Amino acid sequence: MPFSWKYSPIPGSERNWSCEGDLRRTGASSAGFPLMTNRRSNPGTAQILEGYRQYVVPSYARFPVAFVRGKGSYVWDVEDRRYLDFCCGIAVNALGHASPIIAQALEEAAGRLIHCSNLYYHPMGAALAETLVRWIGAGKVFFSNSGAEANECLFKLARRFGEARGAFEILTAQGSFHGRTLAAMAATGQDKVRRGFGPPIPGFRYVPFLDLAETERAVGPATAAILVEPIQGEGGVRAATRSYLQGLREICDRHGLLLFFDEVQTGAFRSGRFLAFQRLMEGCEKDEDGFLPDGIAMAKGLAGGFPIGATWIRDPYADLLGPGSHASTFGGSPLACAVACAVLHHLEKEALGRQIREKGERLSLELQAAASPDRGWIESISGVGGLLGIHVRRDARAIAHALLARGLLVAPAGERVVRLLPPLNVSSEEISEAIAILRAANEMEATP
Repeated sequence: MPFSWKYSPIPGSERNWSCEGDLRRTGASSAGFPLMTNRRSNPGTAQILEGYRQYVVPSYARFPVAFVRGKGSYVWDVEDRRYLDFCCGIAVNALGHASPIIAQALEEAAGRLIHCSNLYYHPMGAALAETLVRWIGAGKVFFSNSGAEANECLFKLARRFGEARGAFEILTAQGSFHGRTLAAMAATGQDKVRRGFGPPIPGFRYVPFLDLAETERAVGPATAAILVEPIQGEGGVRAATRSYLQGLREICDRHGLLLFFDEVQTGAFRSGRFLAFQRLMEGCEKDEDGFLPDGIAMAKGLAGGFPIGATWIRDPYADLLGPGSHASTFGGSPLACAVACAVLHHLEKEALGRQIREKGERLSLELQAAASPDRGWIESISGVGGLLGIHVRRDARAIAHALLARGLLVAPAGERVVRLLPPLNVSSEEISEAIAILRAANEMEATP
């Protein structure tokens, strides 16, 4: 049977498009691609999973569910079962699903200018860069498509910075995660991510997270920069402290190094502040007590689901990557920048950072109250705002499967941590629903 897929109709919509694999029924373009047709039958989960098995590279360990539509904090599968989404595209869907803010920005921008290449200028790129600089500090922005690419810009910046003295090495933290390109994997402080892809790209060494003494001891003549996540996401939702980040700034200043933060997962108000490190700087009374980095990688929630990456580079290093030194064909397109501007404007206007701080605190406190030293699978809670980690006694993926069966989507982080990543505009009622599901699942296991 030929594989087919039909978009589950939005109520009131008359368009039910499918991409058919049977060219005899659909016809084909001159290039041999199947054409879009209007078809009323809907494939089931098994058929979709089989299509992936046959035609998609199996590089993801996917959960056995196929989604066709979403609205706000909920998604529906092909059998029309509803799920509360606290995975959020792994911290991407900042405004939930089918956001009218994003839909309107996409429609208006697509009708105006989608792509013009970085050989030219366009107003939305300047507007988005100005917003990011205003929220971070004096500097400039490079646009790309993803978090790994945003980090790649930092890697090249470090090498350009250290070229004159032969410095090229970047110190990163054990347990870190910086992406899946070869360079980003080499930067990642987890053996399981790099395994099978050796030899690793040289220029990265790993130091214990939160250990300033070991970090300074690791600095050598070849060291150009230090890169850390203010909150390790994939590494188990482990948060840096103010003293740690301030200490890294001091180490970099003493040795003439650049300090980089990877805020790919933690940025765009995920922690309750625009960037996670900013919540720790709020208590710094003097400028010299601060720890503004020299470069920051961002992506994920910046455009609420539309792909974009951004790298902020602090003055006076913002001009090190001059013409011809770095590029991204699709990076900073008029369409991507327009959507990001709309999302960030809405996040700021509606004070969603403050709201997710308050709701995240409530979620954390109520789940911590459900934790027990010897009953159930909830052991402890970590994180802040809309990035929380439930430390569990069982395999995190098995817990995620059990919660999926109860209608709640979560994201595993390593072997013993489950992440909660709700939309930033999640309602209080949806927080209550998630708490009820989590408590019920925990109590079920705690029952003798």
